[in-house]
Amino acid sequence: MNRRKFIKSGSMALFGSLAIPTFAYGHEKQSIDKSNSSVTWAMEHFGVTETDLKKVLTIALEKGGTYADLFFEHTFNNNVSLRDGAVNRSYSNIDYGVGVRVLAGDQTGYAYVENITLKEMIKAARTAARIATSNKAGKTANLVDKPITKNYYAVASPWEKVTLKDKMPYLQKLNNKIFDLDKRVQKVSASINDSTSHILFCNSKGTTYYDYRPMVSLSAVCIMEENGRIENNYAARSYRKGFEFLNDDLIDVLAHEVVNKTAILFKAIKPKGGEMPVVMGAGGSGILLHEAIGHAFEADFNRKNISIFSDQLNKKICNENISVVDDGTIPFNRGAINIDDEGVDGQKTYIVKNGILTSYLHDRISAKFYGIPSTGNGRRESFRQMPIPRMRATYMEAGNMNEDDIIASVSKGVFVDNFTNGQVQIGAGDFTFFVKSGYLIENGKLTQPIKDINIIGNGPKALADITMVANNDKIDNGTWMCGKDGQSCPVTCGMPSALVSKLTVGGES
Repeated sequence: MNRRKFIKSGSMALFGSLAIPTFAYGHEKQSIDKSNSSVTWAMEHFGVTETDLKKVLTIALEKGGTYADLFFEHTFNNNVSLRDGAVNRSYSNIDYGVGVRVLAGDQTGYAYVENITLKEMIKAARTAARIATSNKAGKTANLVDKPITKNYYAVASPWEKVTLKDKMPYLQKLNNKIFDLDKRVQKVSASINDSTSHILFCNSKGTTYYDYRPMVSLSAVCIMEENGRIENNYAARSYRKGFEFLNDDLIDVLAHEVVNKTAILFKAIKPKGGEMPVVMGAGGSGILLHEAIGHAFEADFNRKNISIFSDQLNKKICNENISVVDDGTIPFNRGAINIDDEGVDGQKTYIVKNGILTSYLHDRISAKFYGIPSTGNGRRESFRQMPIPRMRATYMEAGNMNEDDIIASVSKGVFVDNFTNGQVQIGAGDFTFFVKSGYLIENGKLTQPIKDINIIGNGPKALADITMVANNDKIDNGTWMCGKDGQSCPVTCGMPSALVSKLTVGGES
């Protein structure tokens, strides 16, 4: 079946939430010539010409818009899962369409179509144009190919060439390894999710690019039983990689991690709650930065004076040993982006440098408002949504202390490093995190394991209360997803171990 016929049948039967079985797609080895991965190849892939793109952009500006862009997306998602000792579930999904955005002052018009024909694109452009209007219309510049100068996720083995049978043995190995590690294991569920996205972008300023975006995750849930008591835990890894991601070393690491994280819960207690020092362990504690602080640094919240940091730019907000980064340039990282969804190069942005708030996270709209270049944080879930400022990989840089010395400085508190979720109220900065496991700190030592507690606090205050930062910085490469304004985007987070002098721990009364 040729591409046009495939897309046509897909647009009638496959879009939305309806999924196709893997045998209908996953077993066909689809070849992509990487030497032709360019704007020219992408236009052919989506069945459009440069003349079509310029015409749609011109129509998008006909009601007075000052800027317009087109975001084409073709994404293949595949999942294969294991339960009860056997690989017994798989599905695939195809997403395909284009979004048209028009800006006019503070107005944003947006429309999308799932059938990419010139007629449908013009209809979407006129819809968006009627939402964003002014008395001064912009003009469409000649389109210029913007090459990917730094590819942060070059793929060795594309998922298009991988069959369902290629993936299944890895799930079986993971299942068997987990059962072999501990006799208390009762059930295992595991899954492999992979996706491939073809992105074609162009705007009225003349910027045009093509990006090939892979993603894969391997996850496992382990359920154990001991003397009638049941515990469970979860472990996962996710990267922008191809089939080379799956190997026996990864299986071994993930199996040991999920078994150890589950086994420790049989010894864990719920501690007494109250206000106390909290040592945030390296890695997953980066959720503190993401939820309690990161969202408040996104420029749309500051532009609208919603964030508590709206008037804190270039001011000292925390200890001078603290530097916080949002980074789109970590090779193969889940939050990496070669180029954002507005045509801005992926980059590394210091939000906090030596305790000073140095930058917000910008998209084109906020960057224009502040009169500065965008930081490359304009991201969207899919072609159905407009881009907004979003984090990528948010982490704290290493400090100058040893983790053992930080723990030794606490007479009574908790050590936490295994989180499952969190949420924050952007305006006030109040947050809560659910901690799956950790340890009591008594007289400077880790003692009793703890579980199922909440950490409650205020983002700016918690940041200001970080008094010690260790030299063991670590990125948590799990399956983190960030939700904002009804959109979800893949991200990562991380930090070194750090002492927050005072937080509220929700435990036993």
